[in-house]
Amino acid sequence: MPAKNEIQTSIELISRSAQDAERRKYLKKLHQHTKRNVVVYASAFGPTKQGVPPSLLSILPDDVQGFMAAFHGLPAAPLDLILHSPGGSLEAAEQIVNYMRAKFPHIRAIVPQTAMSAATMMACACDEIMMGKQSAIGPIDPQITMPHGNGQLVTLPAQAILDEFEQAKTEIQQNPKLAAIWIPKLQALPHGILSRCRTTQLLAEEKVETWLKDYMKLDAGQAAETAKWLANAEEHKTHGRPISAELARQHHLKITSLEDDQTLQDLVLSVFHATMVTFERTKCVKVFENHNGKGTFMQVNVVA
Repeated sequence: MPAKNEIQTSIELISRSAQDAERRKYLKKLHQHTKRNVVVYASAFGPTKQGVPPSLLSILPDDVQGFMAAFHGLPAAPLDLILHSPGGSLEAAEQIVNYMRAKFPHIRAIVPQTAMSAATMMACACDEIMMGKQSAIGPIDPQITMPHGNGQLVTLPAQAILDEFEQAKTEIQQNPKLAAIWIPKLQALPHGILSRCRTTQLLAEEKVETWLKDYMKLDAGQAAETAKWLANAEEHKTHGRPISAELARQHHLKITSLEDDQTLQDLVLSVFHATMVTFERTKCVKVFENHNGKGTFMQVNVVA
């Protein structure tokens, strides 16, 4: 398996225009090895794309169009989805899942490094998840974006907003003088935000529970337990906390080890490394691409 720096050197030697050919070479080899459809959906989140708004690197409603381009022309056969994303819109993830499940009879999510939040939800809608020792999925507790006092938007865990409201009620009941401290903070909350927090939490947990039953074929009790665990903000402490393959397996998720097939692992990581080089050397911030080299890209001009 070529290491990332070796792939980068190879690309630099044969010119920037060869980046697509290098990436697609490994996608084709992976398809030839598995005899399955292969699609990579990857985002340039992390230090690779400094200055790009995080929202553009997330799962967005418009990403459905990218999946349409990558799925076009593929047969109704098993799919390997190489997934690298920080997460994003729950509603967009649901729409993508509905589309995928309508097209492919068996889907294997392959996580070469990181698939968090709504991307974890997408992985839970697959028949199995393939992870390596370095791979991580994450909690699915919803994050709520709302206006801050200075007019800017701030994103907070839904559970943190609900917990703070309950804390305010308790402290005011115990000491009414504290109302002078809490009331300005509570008044700053947008109208309906508490209801939105509760319903979004419920939706995330319900969708994952349903998908685990329908696609991973967990029994009702296991599906409910796993969805509740993934959505438990108190359990995970932070929304970005990595969940390893072994920990996910302990909580009933159907996890296959990438290391079980060395050739498959080498090809998956080669696709991933080549995609990361594309992000590093171009304006591309998202890739939607199949093993036939068909798909689309999202590019962003960063103004320093």
